[in-house]
Amino acid sequence: MVQGWKEVGPQRYRESFGRYLEDFTVGDVYEHRPGKTVTEYDNHLFTLLTLNTHPLHFDAEYAKGSEFGRNLVVSPYTLALMIGMSVTDCSQKAIANLGMDEVKFPAPVFAGDTLYAESEVLDVRPSKSRPNQGIVTIRTLGKNQRDEVVCSFKRSILIPTRGHSVEDRPGSRY
Repeated sequence: MVQGWKEVGPQRYRESFGRYLEDFTVGDVYEHRPGKTVTEYDNHLFTLLTLNTHPLHFDAEYAKGSEFGRNLVVSPYTLALMIGMSVTDCSQKAIANLGMDEVKFPAPVFAGDTLYAESEVLDVRPSKSRPNQGIVTIRTLGKNQRDEVVCSFKRSILIPTRGHSVEDRPGSRY
């Protein structure tokens, strides 16, 4: 059977994303695809949805006077995009995100930049208090089309062991 699919009946298969705890190996790097070209609309929408009133993100005339000469993409959008890109590989089966550390934005992002993400597995361990679950720690890097790092962070995720995810429950439609 092809990885990413599980048999749910005779000649019937269902797509399955994500990894179980046993599928993570320290040192592995997952390149997340597809990338995403950031648009001015993305930036404006996220800025307005989060009530970020700094004009550097949505007022082109104001931004012309900055050292960047144009609008910057709001950094929480970049972070959210990198997290989103990593879900299929790293946290599609997650029970919970436990935390993020060391969030950095070493280079600016502008509308028109195409972003890609990759995650390295830093640590994998069974949970001390939750049977059939464990904690995976990853470092995710977001890079633009010039391979410049624009975002980095560590994330700890609570992951089920094989056979113990929501989709593994009897009668699950997932």
